Amino acid sequence: MEATRNIGVIAGNGIYPVTFVRAARRQTFPCKLSVAAFLQETDEAALEGMIDALEWFRVGQLGKMIRFFKEQGVTEAIMVGQISPKNLFDLRPDMRTLLMLARLKERNAESLFGAVANELAKDGITLLPATTFMEELLAPIGHICGPALKSRSWEDVRFGQKIAKETSRLDIGQTVLVRHGTVLAVEAFEGTNACIIRGGELGRGKAVTMVKVSKPGQDFRFDIPVIGAQTILTCAGAGVSVVAVEAGKTLLLEKERIFELCKEKQVSLVAFE
Repeated sequence: MEATRNIGVIAGNGIYPVTFVRAARRQTFPCKLSVAAFLQETDEAALEGMIDALEWFRVGQLGKMIRFFKEQGVTEAIMVGQISPKNLFDLRPDMRTLLMLARLKERNAESLFGAVANELAKDGITLLPATTFMEELLAPIGHICGPALKSRSWEDVRFGQKIAKETSRLDIGQTVLVRHGTVLAVEAFEGTNACIIRGGELGRGKAVTMVKVSKPGQDFRFDIPVIGAQTILTCAGAGVSVVAVEAGKTLLLEKERIFELCKEKQVSLVAFE
């Protein structure tokens, strides 16, 4: 009998955590799944009946989380789902987190998550890529669903790609909204959906293109661009008619629902190389 993989799930909000758990349960080998849930973030009800253990934490309780994982025999961990900005500002670090933060020269997302990975590794826990068991959900190159793009729209996709790569390199944001060669909005701390709404208002709901990219040299253990059904609904409501993402570097969650919504709302979804 194949050995059980013992995985700790660091679960934020949205559909991402349950998507991972379902994918893990479809594997041919056994998995024990122990979930580190966050107050006001993790949807415990969606995970009911599919996991082996769950404990609640506040953001910043790294020492407590690692102790929970060790008690459960966890040897691998994965980060799935985001944490709302309001909870990031309500950070209540324990001693292990304080010591970790004191060693950091910079406190951006990459350095913080990298430090968390190092702390996990000290206790024999390997951080897995955020795409683990979900590789079939990565966006394929080209037109994916919704109306076919016109040449003008492809020009905006290429322009948005160039801008988004630069803003992500500067650690500002990985999403931009453009229209006819003009940048309408750049994602910042407010998140993708708020950026979409702001850019849609400025574009007056006419031929607006959203482009989402990965950071140059992005570590896919910590973060990967994600498109879900809510993204398409937000775009449709804001007048965004094209969603463009990086092929092979973007997860399409609730894939069937995305296809239905793109057809219904006449939103084009494409992926570039």
